[in-house]
Amino acid sequence: MTQPSPSFFKAVFAIARKDLAAEFRSRELLSAMLVFSMLVILIFNFALELDVKVRQSVTAGVLWTTFAFAGTLGLNRSMAVEKDRGCMDGLLLAPVDRSAIFFGKAISNLAFMLLVEAIVVPLYAMLYNETRIFQWEFIGVLLLGSIGYIAVGTLLSAMSVQTRTRDVLLPILLFPVAVPVLLASVKASGGIVAGLPLEEILTPLNLLIVYDVVFLAVSYMVFDFVVEE
Repeated sequence: MTQPSPSFFKAVFAIARKDLAAEFRSRELLSAMLVFSMLVILIFNFALELDVKVRQSVTAGVLWTTFAFAGTLGLNRSMAVEKDRGCMDGLLLAPVDRSAIFFGKAISNLAFMLLVEAIVVPLYAMLYNETRIFQWEFIGVLLLGSIGYIAVGTLLSAMSVQTRTRDVLLPILLFPVAVPVLLASVKASGGIVAGLPLEEILTPLNLLIVYDVVFLAVSYMVFDFVVEE
């Protein structure tokens, strides 16, 4: 495996900066993700209103369900915009390593997902009267889980965007592969909220780290073949 050159990192950040600038002008993607997330949080709030104990025990599950669906919405839209506007062809013709396209898209997708989480978490705390989620450990798990979910999601969205049924195909491909990272995120987040010692949440934390490293490495190696096909 060759060492990435300085131009590789410039290309990565140029693609990410392009996506962020385009989104902050139109706000199409972020608006959809935020509205969808808030609706899910509100629906769960009404559904669990009468049972205080259940509300306290499902915090991690409700939040990760919300983030997973909102993240899928963003991943689908992010690649579809490139394809529909012909930008993907231009990116593929650029004289840079094609894995730079993956990392640029992954960074912008991660930024959108983290921004949604930064808005949804305080909203959840207010609606559910749950302040235990304001811990650095909980935020660290959010970051690790989001990186893994976006890494595999960006790779699979690059595959599904070439098909007619891309809106349906991405969730079908993504959720089975993302089950380990979602389960580990829920387990680790729930343990932190419940105040469990570090030893009891070390296994899901290690799984999150390994999942992130493996899928980032796999995406770096196979993204060129994925966009070629």
